[in-house]
Amino acid sequence: MTGQVIPHEVLGIGSRRALVLHNWFGDRSSFDPMREYLDGDAFGYAFLDCRGYGEAIDIEGTFTMEEVAEDALAVADHLGWETFSVIGHSMGAKAAQLMLLDAPARVRSIIGISPVPASGFPLEGEMWELFAGAAKDPGNRRAIIDHTTGGKHDDAWLDGMVGRSVGNSAATPFRAYLDSWSRADFHERVEGNPVPVLLVAGANDRALGPEAMQDTWLKWYPNAELEVLPDAGHYAPEETPEALAALVERFLGR
Repeated sequence: MTGQVIPHEVLGIGSRRALVLHNWFGDRSSFDPMREYLDGDAFGYAFLDCRGYGEAIDIEGTFTMEEVAEDALAVADHLGWETFSVIGHSMGAKAAQLMLLDAPARVRSIIGISPVPASGFPLEGEMWELFAGAAKDPGNRRAIIDHTTGGKHDDAWLDGMVGRSVGNSAATPFRAYLDSWSRADFHERVEGNPVPVLLVAGANDRALGPEAMQDTWLKWYPNAELEVLPDAGHYAPEETPEALAALVERFLGR
């Protein structure tokens, strides 16, 4: 399988470069709230739309994390970026790890925001039905977003998140990605990898919060470190964009 240059947008002209992969619920516009806090003189960011999302909503594919990784590498080639970091939000961080395995000499570091680990995310019974049904039922999406942000947000915020999610994703790819990010387990392939890793977890994230990071990423990556955002849940780019941007650029700027 060969990657495709998918829709993307570059911000910044700096020599410290990062590819940015979005989460299951949002396209690349989910990072818009933090863009104003990024230093485009020192850093360069390429924000990508996965197939089935945003400007790539009609692009056909297999809709797997492997495909996301290969497409992202194709974008890096297109931009002429020989080396780069990868910033992955939730499922985007699982794809980032596959990029590391595919091109270890090119990936300088990984930043995972509420990141899905290489082992996937266990979903059984009613929880699996809730997530699988979210492809077609906005109510399921709302319940998931509310749960993974600790019930801290009002109806208007939740409704806005759900509306953007439904409007910026196609149901079939959305459902297909679930199997790939939640069920595939390749943690034995990354165990002991020395790549520098920054994990950013929201204190209010009931799914992939600090404890989940301790049980997965921090066990497998010897050069991983954890930062906890006290006012965020699973969606730090939209909940606490300024604080997230500061953590990202402090890490990338080392």
